[in-house]
Amino acid sequence: MYGFWGEGHTWPLVSNPFPDNVTAENTFVSMLQYQTERWKKTPMLTDTQPNFSKVGNSELVDRTIRSFNWLRTDTIFIENEQIEALSNRPPWTGVSIEVGISDGSPQSLRIDDGVTYSDNALHQVQDFAPCYFSLWDWHRIQADRLLNYYRQFPDALEELARRIGYRIRPSWVWSYEEGGYPELIIGFVNDGLAALPGALRISVFSEDRKVNVAGYLDAGYPLPGKIRQAKFALPRGTQWKGLRLSAEIEVKGQRYPVRWACRQKLNEDASLTLRGTNGLGDL
Repeated sequence: MYGFWGEGHTWPLVSNPFPDNVTAENTFVSMLQYQTERWKKTPMLTDTQPNFSKVGNSELVDRTIRSFNWLRTDTIFIENEQIEALSNRPPWTGVSIEVGISDGSPQSLRIDDGVTYSDNALHQVQDFAPCYFSLWDWHRIQADRLLNYYRQFPDALEELARRIGYRIRPSWVWSYEEGGYPELIIGFVNDGLAALPGALRISVFSEDRKVNVAGYLDAGYPLPGKIRQAKFALPRGTQWKGLRLSAEIEVKGQRYPVRWACRQKLNEDASLTLRGTNGLGDL
């Protein structure tokens, strides 16, 4: 991306070095196309820099989303257009946020009404529901300086660490039989900040793999704070207790294992063994 914080960094210039704006946009669109044709498996991140310099940045953001790539930004307080693009992105679009924080020195804390500048920024990062957060400290980038701030003000960083990204778990498991075939309905919940940046593939299987059924939720689901249900039809005569439940996230045709964010102990393969409980159906 090109512009005063895109990382083009041409602010406060309002023009671009191209012969005209059409040539500028065509140049950047062709650069994006070149990269998307080569990054076929791994998501790329496009900055949400507004089209301040008339070089087609808005077109690049649109093409990034439609090609299942991700968005990023830094210094989120600069202007509001990036906030709009990130906050209202499609649920399957991942986001990475970069914000500089204090090194813990007294002159860098900038406390206002009992809250440090950095803690305020860290809570704003949560408002974006990001998948990743880039931690650095204003051109004095050393781990001991970040730790110096963390030792004094750990709460905001720890809260972000607990919530950032997605936290998927099966919250309800119902079993019933229809036409002689057992079926399961599972309600999935996301305790994280972000929607799932891809599609969740869920498998129900026996340890010997003689029973093995799988399917996908809609891309991005389950959304934070909401429940997404899925039904699994099992082979006739299957006993659901003792089956295993596992998940993968699919991004650009590649699958990656997902570890359930639940209190129950998981198996070595990160699957969860289904069983009855003493409650009213909670797993």
